[in-house]
Amino acid sequence: MAPDPGRLRLRTATRAVLGIGSGVALCGLAGHSLAAAVTGGLAALLALFTVTDATVRDQVVTTAALPAAGFPVLAVAAGLHGHPAARDAALLAVVGLGVYARRWGPRGHALGVFAFMTFFSAQFLRTTPEQLPELYAAIALSLAAASAVRFGLWCLERDAPPAPAVPPLSGGRGLSRTTTRQAVQATIGAALALLAGQLLSDERWYWAVGATWWVFVNTTSRGETLVRSFRRVLGTLIGLGAGVALVVPLHGAAVPTAVLVAVCVFGIFYSAPVSYTWMMLSVTVLAGSLYGVLGVLDTGLLVLRLAETAIGALGAVLAVLVVLPVTTHATTDGWIQRALRCVHACTEEAAARLAGSPAADPAPRVAELEALLGRVRLSLAPLVHPLSPLRARKARARRVLALLDVCAREVRGLAAVAADPEASHDERLGAACRRVEASVEALTAHRSQGHRPAAHHSAAHHSAAHRSQGHRAAVAEGASPLTGPGPALAHLHGLERALADLAAPLHSSPRAPLAGV
Repeated sequence: MAPDPGRLRLRTATRAVLGIGSGVALCGLAGHSLAAAVTGGLAALLALFTVTDATVRDQVVTTAALPAAGFPVLAVAAGLHGHPAARDAALLAVVGLGVYARRWGPRGHALGVFAFMTFFSAQFLRTTPEQLPELYAAIALSLAAASAVRFGLWCLERDAPPAPAVPPLSGGRGLSRTTTRQAVQATIGAALALLAGQLLSDERWYWAVGATWWVFVNTTSRGETLVRSFRRVLGTLIGLGAGVALVVPLHGAAVPTAVLVAVCVFGIFYSAPVSYTWMMLSVTVLAGSLYGVLGVLDTGLLVLRLAETAIGALGAVLAVLVVLPVTTHATTDGWIQRALRCVHACTEEAAARLAGSPAADPAPRVAELEALLGRVRLSLAPLVHPLSPLRARKARARRVLALLDVCAREVRGLAAVAADPEASHDERLGAACRRVEASVEALTAHRSQGHRPAAHHSAAHHSAAHRSQGHRAAVAEGASPLTGPGPALAHLHGLERALADLAAPLHSSPRAPLAGV
């Protein structure tokens, strides 16, 4: 039920069904085995799901590079079935390197995921070295089919403006760098999951490692990881109920199972941007359908998968809580400061455009701000979760999100006014922009300089007073609220007010009740 502007999720999910279905169909027409068709379909799914570069050109390059990451890993995994110790060590190395590769942005992330999942699929399908040529051919054929749909038949990205690149918070060098810490955490979490998963099942232990891996994908702080672990287990539990009701009665029948698989693929892509729980429901039913096709599905296997998923999620939780923890507060603070600096940059660009500079364009900055606010919402999700017991922090997080949304709304309005060729410059715009700059500087003061909440709050209210005076002056001087500098000033004054109100939740103790909420 989440909003779907431009029906983008609907179109993306439909395209995914076409791309993956085309790949699997071509594998069947080429005479490949069922295992090869499943491997090819998984490759197509990963290419469509994980390749998220900003431009179509970069997406094509990343998609073409996927076999370079996956083929060697698949060969290693296929050759180590009879050597459990070496197999386990190789899998943990793939986990660590796959997470570490995130530091190279979307391409590193996609290659890391593809490498891990090829190792995972080798365990799922019990791949042998003799099957490798056929599997390589199936992967290449499926990737080609998916690429033809994505970049040729239905290239949604070509008509859309490039998504702004938002690099992850680095945090410094060595073990202070977020991606390095996460690589260590994921490796240790996967090791715990592997050991516990093998105690539970010698054959299906890899589900536990897979759960740990996917919990770490797109998370940064320990709070995000905790919430994602909970949602993964919940989605798996609901999915198992759906699997018992939908998959088991099919007994692996080809046509109805193919229809159910297509529905699951659609559900994965349609729900992923808005609900990890619903995405996991779709993934669980899809996995059950594949087991049904392979002829090994029963209720006991579904229950085992839930247990393995819980073990994997627990391994991830223990790792982020004990091993080099990245706190939710530190992550959230970093994203909020970046968002506030982007607000200032948007204001500068808009002011320059209103001053007559043809090179100034606030639109890219506005897009960057939207992306940063998405990261802020993700990092604050643990604090605003309904089950969070931290009432003071929950109230503060909700207040911050509401005020940042106000900032984004005012910045969008300011950019729209600046884009109007009839908009005129007024010296009050420059004064208001300078007050916005001062407010942002007060809110993003470095933590090492020490917090002085009272001083910041006073400065923020001083800025708000200037804003009120400016608004009264605009009215007194007859500035129309619909023409001339009036609309720009209105948006700037609204922005000042929101920045002033942010002083209280950002510069008071995180554990103290938030006054005025």
